[in-house]
Amino acid sequence: MKTKINLLLGVMLFIGITASAQDSKTEEFKVYGNCGMCKTRIEKAAKTIDGVSMAEWDKTTKMAKVSFDAGKTNVLEIQKAIAKVGHDTDKYKADDKVYEKLPGCCLYDRPVTKDKMDIK
Repeated sequence: MKTKINLLLGVMLFIGITASAQDSKTEEFKVYGNCGMCKTRIEKAAKTIDGVSMAEWDKTTKMAKVSFDAGKTNVLEIQKAIAKVGHDTDKYKADDKVYEKLPGCCLYDRPVTKDKMDIK
């Protein structure tokens, strides 16, 4: 009887872990910036979103990698948070006034595209 209970508990634990892992998602996208201060600002902005468990930005490739709970947020919400602190992404253009207040070393060459959404 004790063996059956332990087996049942083990199966329930496995199902619980598997179910929660299914909502975990990792995405990569372009974020414009230049330096270590940009890296700190970008990663901090991404981590302010509930459900984000990891955020890393590479200043050489300009790529951000984020892991998040897809049941709580999505990649567009994360990109929007990053744009709000002054960094253009694949999908969102930072507000010009916010961008202009970045330190001089953080003023990157802004890509000219028409398909980005402005932050409101």
